[in-house]
Parts: sequence; structure tokens; C-alpha cells
Amino acid sequence: MKKIVLTLFLSALIVLGVNAQEKGDWYVGTGNIANEAWTEWSIAPTVGYGLTNNLMVGLNVSQADSASDVAYDLHARYFWNGYFVYLETSGLNTENINYGIGRMFTFHKGVYVDPRVVYNATEKTTNLMLGVGLKF
Repeated sequence: MKKIVLTLFLSALIVLGVNAQEKGDWYVGTGNIANEAWTEWSIAPTVGYGLTNNLMVGLNVSQADSASDVAYDLHARYFWNGYFVYLETSGLNTENINYGIGRMFTFHKGVYVDPRVVYNATEKTTNLMLGVGLKF
């Protein structure tokens, strides 16, 4: 199964085309608002920074409820022709890795929406995620 997902992932990278992000851009938004019941929505702030014209790294902070610990997740995006490759370590643990592909749509004054398909290597599930935020 891993070989099939990896083959699809790499094939998508080859087919997809290049809309470079700018070095020094900041991204502030939410990590994921899709695939959640409206009663379970929570704000998971995400902050990212453009290290190069095509590479953005970021930090996501989340807490499931008041009884659980705060989780810090690192993520990186490599932009190519308007699309991006996504890699995330859940809980700062390299054993919990998510990877996927997505597209960032930027609207008026840097407002963006970034739908992405993410494969969770630990749970072996594929999920549709949607983030929103500001790019400046």
C-alpha cells in the first residue's frame, strides 16, 4: 500500500505545474477546518515563514480539549507551479508523519485558502484538509 501511495504522490508531483512563493512571506491561519463536525471545531493557529522562494516552514499549535496537552506540529511546504508538497510531523515526533499535496489560492489582500490531500502514515488514512489564513 505504501508503494502505491508513494507512486501516486510522486506522479502527482511530476504532473503538477510552478507558482513561487516569495522569500520572507509570513503565513498566519488555521491548520484544518475540514472533516470536522461543527460541534468539534477548534482554532489551531498556524504560523509559517517563507525561507526561500519555494519553501515555507511553519508551526501549528493545537489542543483537543481543556484536559489534553497542547500539541506542537512542525510542517513544511514546497511550492511548485501554484501547488505544494506538504510534510508534517505531529507532536514534534518523526514517527508521526503526514504528507500530501495541495494548492494555495490567494485572494484579495493576501487571504488564502489551501485545500490539500494528506496521507497519515501512522494511521494509514488519507484525509482532505482545508486551511485558511493571511499571507503577508
